[in-house]
Order: sequence, then C-alpha cells, then structure tokens
Amino acid sequence: MQIVAFDYGTKKIGVAVGQTETYTSSPLQIIYNDHEKTNWNEIRMLIDEWKPDLILIGKPINMDGTESEIMKKVDNFFKKLQKISNTKCEYIDERLTTFEAKEILGESKVAEVDAHAAKILIDNWIERSK
Repeated sequence: MQIVAFDYGTKKIGVAVGQTETYTSSPLQIIYNDHEKTNWNEIRMLIDEWKPDLILIGKPINMDGTESEIMKKVDNFFKKLQKISNTKCEYIDERLTTFEAKEILGESKVAEVDAHAAKILIDNWIERSK
C-alpha cells in the first residue's frame, strides 16, 4: 500500500511517502503556502504522481488530549483532501513529531523538519498497523 502523509501548517506543509510492503518511509518535500492559502495545485500534482492508497494527516492534539487551535484549519484541509483525491484519508496523532524530527535532524536542517515530521507520522502508522 502506498501512503502519503501531510504535516499541515498554515505557512508550510511537510510531506512524506511510505509503503507497507517494505515498511519504509521517506521525507518527500515541503509545500509552501501563499499567505496562509493552501497550495492545492502542488498537492494535486503530488497526489497524481504518487497515487496513494492512503493519505495520513497529522492531527494536532495538545499534550492533555484536547484539540489545538489549528484543528479547524486541519479539518478543512482533511475534508478538501478527501474530495480532491478520492482516497481514504485518516488522522494520526502528531504529538511530539516535530520535536522528534528536530531531535533527529539537529539545528543544521531546520528547513526539513516538517517533511521529517510527516515521515514520523507514516512510521507511527506502520508500527501501529503491524
């Protein structure tokens, strides 16, 4: 199964790809939004290229389990992804993924953090699914 994951942010969206046959994943890219408007053209091209069987979207949950302030925007992103992709979409808890990505990458690769956080979403999903 081919998986694409999105780590949504208003300024940029981290993207990673993975697959269940080999249980592997890789950070793919960062999609930059224009004045907090989602770059849907680039997302459509990415979905057309990778043809995922599953799309994962990081669900921003506070450490106490409550939804974060950005959740309404993430919900809108999720709904539009479902509509434009005709692909199964799932939320996955993204707590500490950015922190974990920063720990792995160190200070020198801060620009890549969002794509690595998306990779961690896939890794967590695969681990849960085994």
